[in-house]
Amino acid sequence: VSSSPELNAVWDLCKHSIKATSFLGLYVDGDRERKPYEADVLINQLSHYCVDSRYDTARLTHEYLLEHPTWPTEWRLQSVIIAWNDYLWSGDDASLRRHYDTLKGRAMIERRTPDGLFRGFIDGEIKDIVDWPADERDGHDMKPEIKTVVTAFHYQALVLMEKIAVHLGKTADAKEFASMAEATYKAVNERLWDEKSGCYVDGLEKSGEKVSHASAHANFFPLALGLVPKDRVARVAAFLKPRGMACSVYGSQFLLEALYAAGEGEAAYSLLVSNSLRSWCNMIEKVGSTITLEAWDPSLKPNLDWNHAWGAAPANLIPRGLMGIEPLQPGFKRFRVRPQTAELDHAKLKLPTPAGPVLLEI
Repeated sequence: VSSSPELNAVWDLCKHSIKATSFLGLYVDGDRERKPYEADVLINQLSHYCVDSRYDTARLTHEYLLEHPTWPTEWRLQSVIIAWNDYLWSGDDASLRRHYDTLKGRAMIERRTPDGLFRGFIDGEIKDIVDWPADERDGHDMKPEIKTVVTAFHYQALVLMEKIAVHLGKTADAKEFASMAEATYKAVNERLWDEKSGCYVDGLEKSGEKVSHASAHANFFPLALGLVPKDRVARVAAFLKPRGMACSVYGSQFLLEALYAAGEGEAAYSLLVSNSLRSWCNMIEKVGSTITLEAWDPSLKPNLDWNHAWGAAPANLIPRGLMGIEPLQPGFKRFRVRPQTAELDHAKLKLPTPAGPVLLEI
């Protein structure tokens, strides 16, 4: 609860959405598709953790997707992130141990260029997605094989595979993942950064030259996924803030994570309580839904479904970003509290953890 009626309404909508869509034992992707997808699971997972200290639903869905992966390139890479979240929040490493070899494959190191960038998929069974629906990509140039967004997910998979390998005592693998992550970090910041504009471009032409377009996505994904050097964070945030919610309900997870990572709590808060077309208040007030939607509004996706938990990102963004509670060691043996409560007069949160709830009042 907080001093903002709008924020309270958004929280209630998103918390209820997690409760109402988690009854099947697996996270199912709405009533239209009726199957799990990795990106949905990632948002569902973090949001479920923040309202209930249950980790089995996310783990079972993740393990189902290791056997039955879906088509987007970034979704494959996200399996590593989901696996790490499971261990970090629950403290249980059994799934990591059981599926380590499959997770190594999900980093897709065979798609690396010699300098550490990532060659995505333009056609075929696997395909780059960036954001969905396609009209929510902020004009992102989809033609390049090497895309900043896809490379950012590859980088994060490498970083987390190093941590997993260290934990499991696989020293040689850990060193290899660390070396690849370092090369990717260097390549992105040397070849995809536009110094004049103070932002990252969408990708590289076949000639190796930077494309001319720079979308919000090519900037908030690298910022959320740890690719932006400290001396560039403020410039990337300055590029993002005027663009507002230039993404889908899925992209909002990473846009707000990026803003909180940059210390831009006021900008993040303004998006959480906005009543614009692309907002949770729009779902509540204009559309009249009691569960989060697949897209911001029927006008943006006429065939959307009305029970899609990937639209419930505030269920984890409010505890993790606005209230600033994050686990630092597996099972919450050590955690951080770094609130960014913007203009709120007061706020109170109860966050479940394996060791008991964290109670925070500001």
